[in-house]
Amino acid sequence: MQPGLWLLLAAQLAVLHGSSVLQQTPPSLMIQTDKTVVMSCEALTSTRIYWLRQRQAPSPDSHHEFLAVWDSLKGIVYGQNVNREKLTVFPDASRSILNLTRVEPADSGIYFCMTIGNPELNFGKGTQLSVVDVLPTTAQPTKKPTTKKRCQPPSPVTQKGPSCGPITLGLLVAGVLLLLVSLGVAIHLHRLRRRARLRLLKQFYK
Repeated sequence: MQPGLWLLLAAQLAVLHGSSVLQQTPPSLMIQTDKTVVMSCEALTSTRIYWLRQRQAPSPDSHHEFLAVWDSLKGIVYGQNVNREKLTVFPDASRSILNLTRVEPADSGIYFCMTIGNPELNFGKGTQLSVVDVLPTTAQPTKKPTTKKRCQPPSPVTQKGPSCGPITLGLLVAGVLLLLVSLGVAIHLHRLRRRARLRLLKQFYK
């Protein structure tokens, strides 16, 4: 394919979103120097799958490059200035596997798979590759053990006799008042009866 066409395709990468036609995995990778990276791109139909790399984050100065494609007749077709000892691609049914060995920080970037349709172009969602000398370690902050305060139930108190709850006290007060009222009524009735007797006796002896 002519370089001019690849430049056109690279320019479109900045504005096109990943297509559901291509399933690219993994979405991101962070790996140490000198390790091996494996990426996969699966198409719905059997077709050529191209691999490209975007050196920088999307911007007007982004630089894209064609890496490789598997051809059933020619085998691997590489782009210019691609290290063939490090990068290989091979088919697996409807998938294309990209294998990158002995990675270094210069290999960092976004790797895209792409298919050429008629007339549309389909792109994978990209794999963000970050190559570092030392993987970052996220130290867990030391947390002081927090003692949870638990509500202690009141200790049972052994009581003899009736309980002194509010209801019981109310009943006792009501009972005392009733007794006092009854006593007052009884005294009043007793006085009335006594007066009535005295009156009868006075009338009888007249």
